[in-house]
Amino acid sequence: MTSSLFTREYKSEPFWWERSPLCSEPDPDLPSKADVVVIGSGYTGLCAAIQTARGGRHTVVIEANAIGSGCSSRNGGQISTAIKPQYDELRRKVGDHLAHDIIKEGHNSLKWIGEFINAEGLDCDFEVCGRFYAAHAPGQFVTLAKSIENPHKGLETDAFVVPKSEQHVEIDSPDYYGGVVYPRHAGLDPGAYHRGLLRLARAAGVTVVGHCGATGISGAAGDFIVATSKAPIRTRDIIVATNGYTRALSPWHRRRIVPIGSYIIATEKLAPDLIQRLIPTRRMINDTRKLVVYYRTDPAGERILFGARVSIAETDPTEAVPALHAELVTRFPNLVETQVSHAWMGFVGYTFDEMPHLGARNGIYYSMGYCGSGVGLSSYFGTKIGQQVLGLKEGDSPLTQINFPTRPYYWGNPWFLAPAVRYYRWKDARAQ
Repeated sequence: MTSSLFTREYKSEPFWWERSPLCSEPDPDLPSKADVVVIGSGYTGLCAAIQTARGGRHTVVIEANAIGSGCSSRNGGQISTAIKPQYDELRRKVGDHLAHDIIKEGHNSLKWIGEFINAEGLDCDFEVCGRFYAAHAPGQFVTLAKSIENPHKGLETDAFVVPKSEQHVEIDSPDYYGGVVYPRHAGLDPGAYHRGLLRLARAAGVTVVGHCGATGISGAAGDFIVATSKAPIRTRDIIVATNGYTRALSPWHRRRIVPIGSYIIATEKLAPDLIQRLIPTRRMINDTRKLVVYYRTDPAGERILFGARVSIAETDPTEAVPALHAELVTRFPNLVETQVSHAWMGFVGYTFDEMPHLGARNGIYYSMGYCGSGVGLSSYFGTKIGQQVLGLKEGDSPLTQINFPTRPYYWGNPWFLAPAVRYYRWKDARAQ
């Protein structure tokens, strides 16, 4: 570890916690019964709870750790149209009609979250700033340009191509060969957004109990008992909203979620003219590498927040700083002397088909598997799963029509992650 990389005030915790510290209030008592118990206090769980509580259901949210301490306060705050498979790929699997409707859900989620934040008056620095999707090799630029040609009817976007000769308008970096801009994509402060959701949930009458891990589920639909580290609670309905933090409580869900650690650093404050030169448009940025990198300025436009998967195995965020800093300098060589003020990580919930999944199994509702696009998708589908519990038509989603796949010999421990990282690193290096 190189000490010169770190500011004097360096913290191994999310930059977002500076503005929105984790809730330090004493946890309320856990009721003995409820209409709905939501397991997980992130975006999914709170959005679901807001719906069920506003629908008249006595709702309790339980969280194993501090409220909001998972990826909902640890992500990069980027919001996109989100569904990862391209239309043609998805069409081959599920057919034209369903493929269209599934991808449309991603578009719906982007539109929905902006309207929701505005309607609820949430102060979270939400901004429709757009996203620059950068090509890390010439062939990748060709692929990107083709991907936005002739969009399927009803799935049109305002995306446009930026050739390498004009790339400086978006980013001052020698690392790319042009890219595509998606102007409707957005960003926010994830910590402030979570705090706003928590306020809405409590105002709706939701009891949110931290440091109350669920340890077992017994009973049947309509009459469940959730064992917790505090006491048991009886409930009519259960919502599992644990995403990348899904553990042994629900083996069926755990077999279908691949937890992948994503690491982020925040730079020290940079000179305004330097920020303006490096990222003139202040867009969200990611690139075509299989080992995804994603970065942006902070909402104040003073720092660069840079995230990536940089280690073969999970590690301490501080130990990941040199590798993250090196990746940052690859994009911006003149930041070689820039120090890091914060470093942190969170677990992203991936699925084997790279799609989110929601629905109910054996009377237990769930929404999870956002594959790195969880800000918009978790809020949107969390709301829908709450509506499903209420039996509302608005909760319908085409994603309930697809299977939630797993793989043989996978039980929740991603033993294949290290060879996968090595393979994708090799593939990224060979891209032409």
